[in-house]
Amino acid sequence: MALVLPSHPRVTVTLLVLLSVLSLAAGGKLLVVSVDGSPWFSALEFLQVLKQKGHEIVVVAPEANLNVKPSENFVMKIYPVALRQEGKHGSFEKFLKDSFAEGSFLERFFTVYENVKKVSETAFKDCEQLLYNKELIRYLEESNFDALLTDPFLPCGAILAEYLSIPSIYFLRIIPCGLDFEASQCPSPPSYVPRAFTDHSDHMNFLQRVKNVIFDASNLFLCDFILKPYEKLASEFLQRDVTVLELFRKASIWLLRYDFVLEYPRPLMPNMIAVGGVNCAHKQLPQVGCALFLTHVLMTFCASATLD
Repeated sequence: MALVLPSHPRVTVTLLVLLSVLSLAAGGKLLVVSVDGSPWFSALEFLQVLKQKGHEIVVVAPEANLNVKPSENFVMKIYPVALRQEGKHGSFEKFLKDSFAEGSFLERFFTVYENVKKVSETAFKDCEQLLYNKELIRYLEESNFDALLTDPFLPCGAILAEYLSIPSIYFLRIIPCGLDFEASQCPSPPSYVPRAFTDHSDHMNFLQRVKNVIFDASNLFLCDFILKPYEKLASEFLQRDVTVLELFRKASIWLLRYDFVLEYPRPLMPNMIAVGGVNCAHKQLPQVGCALFLTHVLMTFCASATLD
């Protein structure tokens, strides 16, 4: 059937203008910074989809990284860093091994503290070398990106998004010290939302809630050594005083890599979207395993409903 345009000339001109605009808006330019480790495998899923839809993607990564490798789905920009590839892998493997080790709260706390300190120091040096790589920063300035995707666990991407004055999309599992809740002004009452290392669920008795409040105080200590160096770096690079919390508050969209099927529900803001399914994209459980998994989920749900 032939396309019949409206006879009114003004309507015809309007349609032609709209069609021409749509042809120009076929795709955008996305900058990806500070996404490595396990989040990278999940990010690859939707980067592939974005590429198929005509978007242009540029991934910036340090020369020594864990999992970021070249792909036909994006342009990769590598910048030199001091730490070699073997050293980064060794440090991360020790971090993972110690994170799953058993022990008392104090043993686990100080083990995690030391490992996070080492990993964050390496990541901070990588970030410093990125921000002061004049040639790469000039390229990013001239590329006119539409948005920046980053894992804000360490805020190098947030600093760069502020410098380039582009919207930031956060792709995360967690941010240290609960700053994701504070930055998004999302309710996080200690009587309901369990803190790290407590092993509590969202159903707590009075003593567990008291313990939760006490554990929450440790966040102030953790944030100090992880994020303070970034505040100084951001202030120097942006040439104005800035805090990490201020940078996090400018996030446009929060993509949360968890799912309430496996976790307790919690209050979220409208620009916070749970995308836990991306971790399992194109992966299927065997038929028996799938049945056992669904049975476990249903039993957990029914037990929770009975207790309520």
